[in-house]
Order: sequence, then structure tokens, then C-alpha cells
Amino acid sequence: MKHLIQAVLALLLLQPVLATAQSDTVFTLTANEPIDQAYPAVYKALEDAGFYVVFEADIGRNLARFANRWGKDYNRNGLSAIRSMVFCNGWYANRVGNADPHMLALCPLHMTLIEKDGRSTALFARPTAIARTGKAREVAQEIEKEVVTAIRRGMAVRQEE
Repeated sequence: MKHLIQAVLALLLLQPVLATAQSDTVFTLTANEPIDQAYPAVYKALEDAGFYVVFEADIGRNLARFANRWGKDYNRNGLSAIRSMVFCNGWYANRVGNADPHMLALCPLHMTLIEKDGRSTALFARPTAIARTGKAREVAQEIEKEVVTAIRRGMAVRQEE
């Protein structure tokens, strides 16, 4: 019984650390503007930074096709839009491949913007969450810094983090 109590206490003490570790995997930035304003601004900021958008998906529109089939399970968070963009920078892809070919799993990069109550939130999976160690870590840090900076520039108006 004593060991069980110690184990439960240890888990309770670790819970805040685990929650913090999870938040380190996704960069999140919210702006008080609709996605129709935020999305093109982030798109332009990424391209200005040398990350070229190669594919765009209106995920919200695609999911809406299943609203009747999914019933009460459809969009329970009440998101009004979900849009994603896939982007790449050839120079960084080359550097990642040179450092560690397995880390080319990061290429191409992607991010998602969601909208709820007229506010847009950018979501970007941090490359450093995958390349935590190894030869590609330094390049992953550079990429992450550049992309996060571009997202911040694109959502510079009325942002909340």
C-alpha cells in the first residue's frame, strides 16, 4: 500500500512537467482576427522568409462533408475554420538531408490555422520535437526559429500567446 501511495504521489508531482513537455511540441499563437485575414498574411510571411507553400488544404470544408454522417461527433469544439498549408525551403531540406537523411521526415513542413469565435490560432509542430538529439538538431532549431518568426510576422496584428 505504501508503494502504491508513493507511485500515485510521484505521478501527481510529474503531471505539471508532462503537461509542459507536451506544450513544447506545438507552437501556438492566437490573433484577434478571422482566418480570412490571418491565413494570407501568414502565407505571405512564410514565402517572404523563403518557405514556399506547395499545398493548401481547407480541412474544415472537407470535414463539413461528413457532418450528417458523424452527427453529434462532428466538430464538437465548434471551430468555424480549419486550414492547413504545406511548405518547404530547399536550402534547409538539403541541410537536413546532409546532417541526417532520416530527419527528411520533417520535409515538407506544415502548419494549421484554426478559427473559433472570430479568432485565429496558428499551430506549428516544432521540428525540434522530432530532432531532439542528433546531427540535424541544429538545423531543426534554425528552421523552427525562422518559421516561428514568420508566423509571428504574419499574425502581428492583435496577437495573444
